[in-house]
Amino acid sequence: MTSIDGPWRRTAQGAGLLGDDGAVQATVFATMSALATSTGALNLGQGFPDEPGPREVLDAAAAAILAGDNQYPPGRGTAPLRTAIADHQAHWYGLDVDPDTEVLVTVGATEALAATILALCGPGDEVVVLEPAYDAYGALVALAGATLVPVPLRAPTFALDHDALRAAVTDRTRILLVNDPHNPTGARLTPRDRELVVDLATRHDALIVTDEVYEHLVFDGPHVPIATLPGAAERTVTISSGGKTFSTTGWKIGWLTAPAPLVTAIQSVKQFLSYVGGAPFQPATAIGLALPDARFAEIAGTLARKRDPLCDGLDRVGFVVSRPAAGYFAIADARPLGVTDTEAFCRELPERVGVAAIPVTAFVAPERHAMVVGLVRFAFCKRDEVLHEAVERLALLT
Repeated sequence: MTSIDGPWRRTAQGAGLLGDDGAVQATVFATMSALATSTGALNLGQGFPDEPGPREVLDAAAAAILAGDNQYPPGRGTAPLRTAIADHQAHWYGLDVDPDTEVLVTVGATEALAATILALCGPGDEVVVLEPAYDAYGALVALAGATLVPVPLRAPTFALDHDALRAAVTDRTRILLVNDPHNPTGARLTPRDRELVVDLATRHDALIVTDEVYEHLVFDGPHVPIATLPGAAERTVTISSGGKTFSTTGWKIGWLTAPAPLVTAIQSVKQFLSYVGGAPFQPATAIGLALPDARFAEIAGTLARKRDPLCDGLDRVGFVVSRPAAGYFAIADARPLGVTDTEAFCRELPERVGVAAIPVTAFVAPERHAMVVGLVRFAFCKRDEVLHEAVERLALLT
């Protein structure tokens, strides 16, 4: 058979999916979910909720399907959703966004990231990321032929090291890619962190790309987009989605907002990826974005109440827990339990006690695995009874 080579190989390598023998491995998320299914384990690995989202949002999608809203939507997204996104940015953050020229609807936030990186980066460019990092970042930067430059966030606080960020950003930096609130750690940037990001991007004429999919799942104080800082909006691409907020991760309705020239550049790539998607889910997501503020507070509050029993239970088992300030996930250090091989521990966990989790090594390049030894990510976006049962099962480790 003809040898199959090409950009796919560097993409797989960028995501850490090439083995030492050159064979492509499954993502750890697929592996752990498959183990959960085969063993009957509770899946606290992959970050998807097991409860329905707001009824108004679900009903709107069903109504749109039945009304025949099932064909290609406009390339930039339906007008009601683009308007809802612009209104959302104005209402929550005071950002003035033109729905016709400064909003682009995408097939999930991951496609927004893909189109942005492929449109704006190439060989010789560098993309600075905060690591641990969502695995798509490394894959997409590699696919673009650019170079990933990681800035480590170290346990247990996962605070941003300002000196490390200053050292990472140079005139070769094309993008500072910032995930805030952060996956997998649940950390949030401080005001000084955000100011430094804008200062460095301005000084080195770099773009800022922010992944803000957990923007409404914060537990202490409001989310503050970097685009709200003086001098930031003109160089910032802000990315979010409805999947996490409305517990509709399978709908894959994402978006980005940015100055019109950047949106045009990104759309020129996006239209040749998926073209469009999710026709009946776009009006439903628009309904979601217009929900009263109290509903958003309820969504975040419910998730915060799920966080605490899981974190408390992990503490009792003997893990050292980094309690998250936002998001779906808690990071727990298993080294006090004698764990030295995090991946092996997570592979054994479903069979051993009936719980699946993700090793944080999945979010760090192989050459830097040492900095996350023992760290395990547990998802708490699950039903209360599932979390209670998971804690009881994890107690069998002691």
